[in-house]
Amino acid sequence: MSLARIERLQRALAASGFDAMALTPGSSLTYLTGLHFHLMERPTLLLISTGAQPALILAELEVGKARGAGLPLQLFPFGDNPALWGQPFEQSAQALGLQGKRIGVEAAKMRFLELRYLENAAPGARFEAADDALGSLRMQKDAEEVAAMRQAVQIAQNALLATLPSIHPGVTEREVASELYLQLLKAGSETEAPFMPIVASGPNSANPHAVPTERKLQPGDLLVIDWGARYAGYCSDLTRTFAIGKVDEELRRIAEITARANAAGRAASQPEIAAGEVDQAARAVIDAAGYGAQFFHRTGHGLGLEEHEPPYIFGENKLILAPGMTYTVEPGIYLEGKGGVRIEDNVVITASGRETLSDLPRELITLA
Repeated sequence: MSLARIERLQRALAASGFDAMALTPGSSLTYLTGLHFHLMERPTLLLISTGAQPALILAELEVGKARGAGLPLQLFPFGDNPALWGQPFEQSAQALGLQGKRIGVEAAKMRFLELRYLENAAPGARFEAADDALGSLRMQKDAEEVAAMRQAVQIAQNALLATLPSIHPGVTEREVASELYLQLLKAGSETEAPFMPIVASGPNSANPHAVPTERKLQPGDLLVIDWGARYAGYCSDLTRTFAIGKVDEELRRIAEITARANAAGRAASQPEIAAGEVDQAARAVIDAAGYGAQFFHRTGHGLGLEEHEPPYIFGENKLILAPGMTYTVEPGIYLEGKGGVRIEDNVVITASGRETLSDLPRELITLA
């Protein structure tokens, strides 16, 4: 599978006018090779040329791992002396004929360490963002990838259900987040979670990216929990909102509106429509209820090896949805100083419509 992915990338690069692509450790390198490397003080770089066997520059201690991938990679290892680290870059650039060529990089991920070595090794080369060429490959998940994400969703849901009995007035946001992370591991999530759980109560729930604090849950609070699991490298990302005891009428009303907006966004998800139409469908519900100004983020983002990747679900996005594209639908309403609601599900486009991978209740559930 990885060799087929490399060949698809080579074709995409050629179609976009690139001669090669350079990738540092991360999800794209893993997607193409199945190899996991960490960013560290030693450089690591995968070079994929349109006309030569891919090259991997890596520390000698990683050679055994690379050979185990079973891919036709040219390996250019180096030892511990930093004064000699430029040599494998020069050797690989010569082997792939990179001098003066147009080389693609991931704009937000290329590290200066590797880029400077490569610039010195390939005089005259031009480095430009090639995210679209790679993103077009990763956006449409195959059946194996969707199955991994379905399992990641199930693990996340089971972990939350195991956590709920521990939630009551007096417990802190951090305590809830810690218990949820522990339950994620027990339920089968990989230790490298997509992100640390967001647990936000009371006024803090009006901050979409709140960090759990020592605030104790109180009767009358809304409680937003945003969490995810990772399985076989693939992510889930879910959000549910709860009531701690009895909450006031406006908070209950925005919870009901948000649930309807979530349903509208999922219902709008279909192949052959623009991604922006999903955002527009969810946003229309909240706008009609008079809370448009309190919904100030996009309706969703893609999911896969990363918790945020294309396609992005915002109103102006004209990208046409296609089978295998997987993303979140997560409308929210946030009342500053009072509380907020977000309801997030994971959706995959199918040949005839969409499948919602998550199925926990979306209505406001009262705890304690």
